[in-house]
Amino acid sequence: MNQKQHNYHQSENIQYSELRGSLTTIAIKTDYIKPGESYDIIVESAVKFLKDDDFLVVSETPLAIAQGRLVDESEFIPSISAYFLAEMWSKYLWGYFFGPLLRIKKRTIKNLRRLPPEARSHKEVILKYYGWKHALKPASEAGVDLSNAPGTFVSLLPNDPQAVSEEMERKIFDRSGKRVTVMIIDTDATYKLRKTMFTSLPISIPEIKNDMGIFGYLLGRLGKIIGPTPLGVSKSHKIDNIIMIAVAAEECQKNHENSMETVYDMQKLSKGDFNDITVEILGSITHMPAVIVRKSVKSD
Repeated sequence: MNQKQHNYHQSENIQYSELRGSLTTIAIKTDYIKPGESYDIIVESAVKFLKDDDFLVVSETPLAIAQGRLVDESEFIPSISAYFLAEMWSKYLWGYFFGPLLRIKKRTIKNLRRLPPEARSHKEVILKYYGWKHALKPASEAGVDLSNAPGTFVSLLPNDPQAVSEEMERKIFDRSGKRVTVMIIDTDATYKLRKTMFTSLPISIPEIKNDMGIFGYLLGRLGKIIGPTPLGVSKSHKIDNIIMIAVAAEECQKNHENSMETVYDMQKLSKGDFNDITVEILGSITHMPAVIVRKSVKSD
């Protein structure tokens, strides 16, 4: 992408919105971060807008792609188990019985009922990398992301998000002297049942019980969703404060015009199959890999 287009992205970088009267969010927009490309572009785009005590909340997918955490699902031959999980289990049992019975999102039920044949290879990937506990989850298994990746590739969760959050915080301080907190989040839910917070994801911050797979998903039906799941936080904060910041960032990102929450949203980028989406097509839209969340200062 040429320099003129890049400057346009930066000139449109600030979007303020008030959340519950106490938080302000600032959207950080960048070009598409390509596989293997440094995620320093996120730091460079955010640092000029950051202030001391801000939170920089970063999505996990661009970090995973930058780390090269991509898997080509077309290379995986579905096993009998993968056929069962994609067809009988997810498409039919969850799409027509368990989903409506447990009152999961109508959009999720719709997507399950129209699962394409490629879902079989996807389930094979989940089985290989994460096992049955995660493969039994009908959708959004183990945080593996089908959106924002080219062709038949999917992105796994980033390596060591806690270390990445600390590294990004150091880079911000080294470049600007600003003391901020960097948080990495996944949009997969954190649930709360009584006093216990948990997620189906394989990883999370220590305060949230993780790696529960289908069991966490089912148990979550008895509890409540409290927000997205923080995977790493560079500084120690109260868990309620962390969740509040994560929710604010997620709401800001959902309002982004090019938000790609599911693989079906990516079909908006191409007239053909979503498997035809290339790095060049992904690079043709503005992305929002991070959000600054700032606690508003109350005037006397």
